[in-house]
Amino acid sequence: MKPYFISTAIDYTNAIPHIGHTYEKILADVLARYQRLRGREVFFLTGVDQHGQKVQQAAEKQGISPQAFTDALSEEFITLWKKLGISYDVWASTTHPCHKRVVQKILTNLLEKGWLYKASYQGYYSVRQEQFLTDKERSEDGTFGPEWGEVVFLEEENWYFRLSKCRSWLISFLETHPHFVTPSFRQVELKNAAAKINGDLCISRPKSRLSWGIELPFDPEFVVYVWFDALINYISFAGYLNDESKTNFSSLWPCNDHVIGKDILIPAHGIYWPCMLHAIGFLDEQMPHLLVHGFWTLNGEKISKSTGNVFDVHQAIERFGLAALRYYLMRDAVMGRDADFSEERLLNRYHAELSNGIGNLLNRSLGMISRYRPEGLCRVSLTQECSSLLEGHLNLVHRYYKEMDGSQIHDGLETMVEIVTRTNVFIDTKAPWKIAKESDQENRLSAILITLLESLRIAATLLLPVAPDAGAKIFSQLGFDPLVLSDEIVIPEFPEKYYAGKATPIFPRLLEEK
Repeated sequence: MKPYFISTAIDYTNAIPHIGHTYEKILADVLARYQRLRGREVFFLTGVDQHGQKVQQAAEKQGISPQAFTDALSEEFITLWKKLGISYDVWASTTHPCHKRVVQKILTNLLEKGWLYKASYQGYYSVRQEQFLTDKERSEDGTFGPEWGEVVFLEEENWYFRLSKCRSWLISFLETHPHFVTPSFRQVELKNAAAKINGDLCISRPKSRLSWGIELPFDPEFVVYVWFDALINYISFAGYLNDESKTNFSSLWPCNDHVIGKDILIPAHGIYWPCMLHAIGFLDEQMPHLLVHGFWTLNGEKISKSTGNVFDVHQAIERFGLAALRYYLMRDAVMGRDADFSEERLLNRYHAELSNGIGNLLNRSLGMISRYRPEGLCRVSLTQECSSLLEGHLNLVHRYYKEMDGSQIHDGLETMVEIVTRTNVFIDTKAPWKIAKESDQENRLSAILITLLESLRIAATLLLPVAPDAGAKIFSQLGFDPLVLSDEIVIPEFPEKYYAGKATPIFPRLLEEK
């Protein structure tokens, strides 16, 4: 089977990690961990985009080189992703020599194929977005809105990519490949944008204005436009045109999921990237899949430094704990839709589904085994009532597969919650504490206790991709290995004799602040 290739948008090193970055990385990590549980080889790529005019200007203000500036900021991203438990396989930095060589090889090939040309242009330029603006970006009063930052008028010579030449191809491709973008309504937006392509893409910046970038191999007076450079990371770090790579590009590509925010779908990933790949020579069947998530607000308001409505990832981890934060972000957000971060909902989810849910089920199950089987729990044949419960659980696991394969993690977690709920109802209905008083019901009691342990094994396995550390602690207390998530699920044979581990709260209650 082809490895599962997942990548996230590489983070601009001059940006501050916020809840959107956090959600995106956790989302990709959960999907990668899920695929590993399914027995699939995974190639998880993430990293940082280190070039551009804003980086150069920020470094100049600090009196240091752009490389020193980006290296320091890159370490902040690496530290945070480690803190969040992001299990990436390859870290991409666009200043890496191998990436630079691949970018220059691609540019040379595109020039030879006639996809690039040099021309003069004059117009208004957004320093913040590092792009020329057209009349369609103007407001009704003729001005450029604040989202573009400082806008200056420039007249200069540059290199251009024949984007307009790809217009008809892209329109046709989107019609024949309806699943290029998830969710589907984003594909509709992309079709509308493709139909409006009417010019070419400026892919260079003169060194007189910007020196921090990859030099054009055929014109050393220019460096590559930051977006054209950054997008190529998805193939350069996967081994494309890279003789030093340890990966087999042909076995990895196309990427199963480019996980990106909706703000960089159009034009970067939805217009520029497929057109670049098409021009390079990639076939329609080799185009990657775009998995597009929405924006996050904070307590119903836009996140903004100017208004003080900010989200500190480090503080959130410190206050709520990693398991609570990862679980809430995956449970409360519908993939592709906007979401709002609410501390109240986080606490409610955590207490109801983790602390009082699977955590309480673990504590009461191990507690009953220690109380009723202090000498050890022996293997017995399961009763019909026990087998029926576990069979229902396994049916839910297949639903979990469907939801996770469709990137609907919130619904995937719902199956875990249902398994825990069904098991708690089973306990309350069968009342093991009453059965324990009946001397002729010892085998039935043992069967019920075994069923509780197997139910926990199933539920904790489904939790692992979202809360790996907490899940590992559950299995440590159970003394079991996770369930193998194969197509044909088999519950391993229960040991001949089982001794319960010590029940220690894994999801302690969090203090609720007024």
